Amino acid sequence: MNSFYNDDLAQRALILWVMVCMVLFGNNATIVEKSLAAQRVSVGAYLVARLSAMSAHLIYSFASYHHRAQQRLWVTLSFFGLMLYLPLFVESIPLRTKAIIAAVAITLEEGIWFFTFSPIAKRLLKAKYTTAVDIPHEIDRFAAFFIIVMGEFLYQIIVGSPAVVGFTPGLLRAVWTLIIAFCLNWLYVHGDGSLSSTHALRHSIHTAFAWVFFHLPLVASLLAGGHVAAETATGKDLGLPERWLLCGGIGIGLIFLWIIAHLHECNDPGSVLILPKVCFLLLGYIPY
Repeated sequence: MNSFYNDDLAQRALILWVMVCMVLFGNNATIVEKSLAAQRVSVGAYLVARLSAMSAHLIYSFASYHHRAQQRLWVTLSFFGLMLYLPLFVESIPLRTKAIIAAVAITLEEGIWFFTFSPIAKRLLKAKYTTAVDIPHEIDRFAAFFIIVMGEFLYQIIVGSPAVVGFTPGLLRAVWTLIIAFCLNWLYVHGDGSLSSTHALRHSIHTAFAWVFFHLPLVASLLAGGHVAAETATGKDLGLPERWLLCGGIGIGLIFLWIIAHLHECNDPGSVLILPKVCFLLLGYIPY
């Protein structure tokens, strides 16, 4: 959220306001399939949060001339992108269709961000100054968010004590869920496994954008898979759709973990590791 490196009172107020909107969103998003009012409140809270962040960029563009063109381009394109969410307020549209519309809108949002801050837009705008990424901050921020996603695996195996009492099948499933989350986090933190490597954000502009973009399907798939995995601790038998969601979510997540690991540049001499990077990464991911 802090895109302006000032951390002043106005920026803190903006962050707090967006968090308030997300509390409203989170409390209603879990029951959108049951209540049209919850759907509308969820979408409305999300739109207010997005518009708040866009307004901040627009206001700061008057004070900071360095990135004025990029900020205003992003605000303009994002404003029209938010129009895709308006059908979600319509009662007659089925929930599944609304889910597809939301997925398209989110993908468009990501595309707008990538285009606006890409070298292509900078050339079209003939921008004299370019934006810079606080690389250590970005790495820590994405790692923290990944840990939150791993919490989807762990939260439900504790809350409500689904694995009582003693050594039960529910406890075994809870432990297996814990092991899956542990291994996934290990793979993410371990990266490409090189002793010396250059992070994707530092490697090139292409690997940096890819690293950011691939986190979206990564966390989305693991969130879905983790939710179903944790449900097994309750002793609930999974139906075929849930099994597909479990295996598909974790499987797609592993694929993107593997892709993200390859975005890093290995700086190890050829004699350090026995196997080349592609081979030892396959060994780390295929067993799962």
